[in-house]
Amino acid sequence: MRTTFTIATLLSLLASTSVLAEETPMLSTSGKFDQPSGEALFNQVCQGCHMAEGQGSHGAGAYPALATNQKLGAKVYPVYMVSSGQGGMPGFKKYMDDQQIASVVNYVRTHFGNQYADSVTVEDVRAVTQR
Repeated sequence: MRTTFTIATLLSLLASTSVLAEETPMLSTSGKFDQPSGEALFNQVCQGCHMAEGQGSHGAGAYPALATNQKLGAKVYPVYMVSSGQGGMPGFKKYMDDQQIASVVNYVRTHFGNQYADSVTVEDVRAVTQR
């Protein structure tokens, strides 16, 4: 009976692990995220800390709100933060290409109460990251 319980428990854990694996951010074999859209990147990479509505959170760590954030008005600031990180936030330059960084920054700058009309381009990202 004990062996049956152990095998059943193991099978249950394996099943739940495969479900969790499907929900994690997908990296390609190159070690980069595969998602092309800013929304998909935000949902799978950013919202874990900054929350689903960009409201941020405080607890074990402090994660600033992205919603109605005036700092996002200067395009260089969010590009730098996403690519290089700061204050405990990791940089994602080694996981995202320039287009992905531009896409996720543009998504955040046009959602969650932010209405910044000037889009971040790949050239803007390169100007920040190639210094």
